[in-house]
Amino acid sequence: MAVDEQTPEAQEPGGEQPAEQLAPPVNENYKWYIIHAYSGFERKVRESLESRIQAFGLQNRIGRIMIPTEPVTELRNGKKYTIERVFLPGYVLVEMELDNDLWHVIKNTPRVTGFLGTGDKPVALTEAEVSSILFRSESAKDKPSSKIKFEKGEQVRINEGPFANFNGTVDDVNEDRQTLKVMVSIFGRSTPVEIEFAKVDKVEE
Repeated sequence: MAVDEQTPEAQEPGGEQPAEQLAPPVNENYKWYIIHAYSGFERKVRESLESRIQAFGLQNRIGRIMIPTEPVTELRNGKKYTIERVFLPGYVLVEMELDNDLWHVIKNTPRVTGFLGTGDKPVALTEAEVSSILFRSESAKDKPSSKIKFEKGEQVRINEGPFANFNGTVDDVNEDRQTLKVMVSIFGRSTPVEIEFAKVDKVEE
């Protein structure tokens, strides 16, 4: 499945400049807007928008069309697979110079229900808002979330890091941080080790 190319936040609160920045728009009049779409049809909406833009000759009025995604690790038949999942279902980000004609073209696109805004007046996102959404997409690539569920008391084997190949018992599960506290026997003493979901495998009974 194709991965949407996104760029992270241009400036973080601490004043430190990340390695990558939100690329400047091709047209200085472009602004970012959020389009509401039927959940599950975000990619179809993007395809429809791209074809309608070509048909109406509006290529110079619209820039990037982006679907915020994040990688998710799934376990299938004992193997891990990473897939791209839409983390804002029903939303598509569009960079454009919006006017009344373009508003009607987009509003009448199949599976589009409207714009994010008040009434019929779309509200443009700030650069910081766009960056925070796209930065989440980019940073999540380094730490994929996991659909593999762990429970207290089950046996796991650590597959990475200084405790690789050690078996242990799950003592605590932190879903928010995607980490486990695993009790590992080191030199005959039970020792707690905090480790990420992705760095352990379940031990088959």
